[in-house]
Amino acid sequence: MSELKGKNVLVTGGGKNLGALIAESLAAAGANVAIHYNSDSSKAETDATLAKLKALGVTAVAVQANMHTAGAVEKLFKDALAGLGARTFDIAINTVGKVLKKPLLQITEAEYDTMFDVNAKANFFFIQEAARHLSDGGAIISIVTSLLGAFTGLYSTYQGSKAPVEWFTKAAAKELMPRGIRVNAVAPGPMDTPFFYPQEEPEAVAFHKSQALGNRLTDIKDIAPLVMYLCTDKWITGQVIFSNGGYTTR
Repeated sequence: MSELKGKNVLVTGGGKNLGALIAESLAAAGANVAIHYNSDSSKAETDATLAKLKALGVTAVAVQANMHTAGAVEKLFKDALAGLGARTFDIAINTVGKVLKKPLLQITEAEYDTMFDVNAKANFFFIQEAARHLSDGGAIISIVTSLLGAFTGLYSTYQGSKAPVEWFTKAAAKELMPRGIRVNAVAPGPMDTPFFYPQEEPEAVAFHKSQALGNRLTDIKDIAPLVMYLCTDKWITGQVIFSNGGYTTR
């Protein structure tokens, strides 16, 4: 994708799993990439990803930030731009999320607050800061979940805290049209990453696999090419795109 050569991109959660694959794909296409990580527990993986990015000959930087407050997100953007030596970003991608599988009656107020801080609040202010720091004609992409199209129990705070991102996406897409900035979200099915398994029993994993093409979970390699396409497409905006092998639809 020659259109990405020299572009400046921020990828939150870019040190591992889907975020790392997206960051590496962008760097391979010639983009300069700032990757974000949340805590020291992710630093080793992030450093390894950062080394891969730099080996591809682009400018790359890693920035640590807890995105639970508007101020922290604002600082993330400023630090990432400074690290790249750039004035603006061309693309901003948020892959950060948190899942909780638990009966509604057992969810505590603290758990509720954490879920909405990570999945809704952080994403709102990420889109807001992206709008402030993106050049015209850029792209903002959020990762949500295919459970937005499911009628199920046990994921109330996960579905509920991801759902607002659809409306943040649509509002931003409409408001940013005059600047040519596209705003979209991608909704993967359950992904075969360490993010997925701690919440699921073996029987649940087997069920999730049975609901998609090939009797398998979504692979990060299924999602990264779609994100890459949205980085350069000039027409798609305001959409939540389900990519899950038929796991859910609506």
